[in-house]
Amino acid sequence: MLPPVLPNFTATIKTGKIQLDWITGFMEVKEIGVQRSLDSVLNFNTIGYASYPTQTRNAYIDSKPLPGSNYYRLFILFNNGRYVYSKVMLALPDSTIKADMKLQYADIKEASRALKPTTGTGKPTTTEQENKEPEKVMWRPSNYIYTTADGNVNIKLADAQHKKYSVKFYEPNGSFLFEIEHVKAASLILEKAIFLHAGWFNFELFEDGKLKEKWNFFIPLNYRM
Repeated sequence: MLPPVLPNFTATIKTGKIQLDWITGFMEVKEIGVQRSLDSVLNFNTIGYASYPTQTRNAYIDSKPLPGSNYYRLFILFNNGRYVYSKVMLALPDSTIKADMKLQYADIKEASRALKPTTGTGKPTTTEQENKEPEKVMWRPSNYIYTTADGNVNIKLADAQHKKYSVKFYEPNGSFLFEIEHVKAASLILEKAIFLHAGWFNFELFEDGKLKEKWNFFIPLNYRM
């Protein structure tokens, strides 16, 4: 399906990013700036530029969207110095993504990298070191505790009514967050807001007092609503 023609465009929420797509019929375009705001009226700031502004079909990826609603508009500058603005578009969820779909490594890889700040020297910051994705072993989601495309944490324990399960959650640096002392339902969904921020989290799942699984999950910054 082709994207709309300017001044219309689409802004689609993916996992951990927002993708803008458009087709332009304008000639002699010098640059196309991408501007973002949280209120759709004021405070639009330029966050980047189209890599190939003269290209007919174009796209831009916002890999660090803001929490909440993200509004976008395009600033189109022509070679003669004149300019126009596109319409303002609100980023909407990707209708092809199911909100209850389990996030796989391919879904979170780019989102995870987008959360890694660096110092002016290019070296990892303390935050990056604490929030880095698992290394050595190819990451895969747990079959018991995992995030879905809506950003929520799902706990699936088919025999929860017959055994005693408990779960402890931790920050990547090992700091304890909270514990569910007894998971009584076979299916439990934890609202992403409970975890206060996006990124990696560790957990320990216990079955009748014995460690059953020790693993992690990732909550993207911008999830499908």
